[in-house]
Amino acid sequence: MAEEARLEDLESRVAFQEDAIDKLSDVIARQEKELDQLKRMVLILSTQVRNFDNADGAPKANEVPPHY
Repeated sequence: MAEEARLEDLESRVAFQEDAIDKLSDVIARQEKELDQLKRMVLILSTQVRNFDNADGAPKANEVPPHY
Protein backbone atom coordinates (compact mmCIF):
# COMPACT_ATOMS: atom_id res chain seq x y z
CA MET A 1 0.00 0.00 0.00
CA ALA A 2 2.77 2.45 0.81
CA GLU A 3 4.24 1.81 -2.60
CA GLU A 4 0.87 2.53 -4.25
CA ALA A 5 0.52 5.82 -2.34
CA ARG A 6 4.05 6.75 -3.32
CA LEU A 7 3.30 6.02 -6.97
CA GLU A 8 0.12 8.13 -6.83
CA ASP A 9 2.09 10.99 -5.24
CA LEU A 10 4.69 10.83 -8.01
CA GLU A 11 2.00 10.75 -10.70
CA SER A 12 0.34 13.75 -9.10
CA ARG A 13 3.62 15.66 -9.04
CA VAL A 14 4.31 14.84 -12.69
CA ALA A 15 0.84 16.00 -13.69
CA PHE A 16 1.33 19.26 -11.77
CA GLN A 17 4.73 19.83 -13.38
CA GLU A 18 3.36 19.16 -16.87
CA ASP A 19 0.58 21.68 -16.25
CA ALA A 20 3.09 24.24 -14.99
CA ILE A 21 5.33 23.69 -18.02
CA ASP A 22 2.37 24.12 -20.39
CA LYS A 23 1.37 27.38 -18.70
CA LEU A 24 4.93 28.71 -18.81
CA SER A 25 5.21 27.76 -22.47
CA ASP A 26 2.02 29.71 -23.22
CA VAL A 27 3.34 32.75 -21.35
CA ILE A 28 6.64 32.61 -23.24
CA ALA A 29 4.86 32.35 -26.59
CA ARG A 30 2.62 35.32 -25.73
CA GLN A 31 5.60 37.41 -24.58
CA GLU A 32 7.56 36.54 -27.71
CA LYS A 33 4.66 37.71 -29.86
CA GLU A 34 4.35 40.94 -27.86
CA LEU A 35 8.11 41.53 -28.09
CA ASP A 36 7.99 41.15 -31.87
CA GLN A 37 5.15 43.69 -32.04
CA LEU A 38 7.07 46.12 -29.83
CA LYS A 39 10.20 45.75 -31.97
CA ARG A 40 8.18 46.60 -35.09
CA MET A 41 6.68 49.64 -33.34
CA VAL A 42 10.11 50.89 -32.27
CA LEU A 43 11.40 50.47 -35.82
CA ILE A 44 8.45 52.41 -37.24
CA LEU A 45 8.79 55.17 -34.65
CA SER A 46 12.55 55.51 -35.11
CA THR A 47 12.03 55.77 -38.87
CA GLN A 48 9.41 58.47 -38.36
CA VAL A 49 11.75 60.40 -36.06
CA ARG A 50 14.58 60.18 -38.60
CA ASN A 51 12.26 61.35 -41.35
CA PHE A 52 11.08 64.24 -39.20
CA ASP A 53 14.68 65.27 -38.45
CA ASN A 54 15.47 65.18 -42.18
CA ALA A 55 12.40 67.18 -43.22
CA ASP A 56 12.98 70.67 -44.65
CA GLY A 57 12.49 73.38 -42.07
CA ALA A 58 12.40 70.99 -39.15
CA PRO A 59 14.90 71.72 -36.41
CA LYS A 60 17.72 69.21 -36.21
CA ALA A 61 18.19 67.30 -32.95
CA ASN A 62 21.73 68.65 -32.31
CA GLU A 63 21.36 72.00 -34.05
CA VAL A 64 21.79 75.19 -32.03
CA PRO A 65 18.89 77.64 -32.54
CA PRO A 66 19.81 80.76 -34.57
CA HIS A 67 19.37 83.18 -31.64
CA TYR A 68 22.38 81.74 -29.78
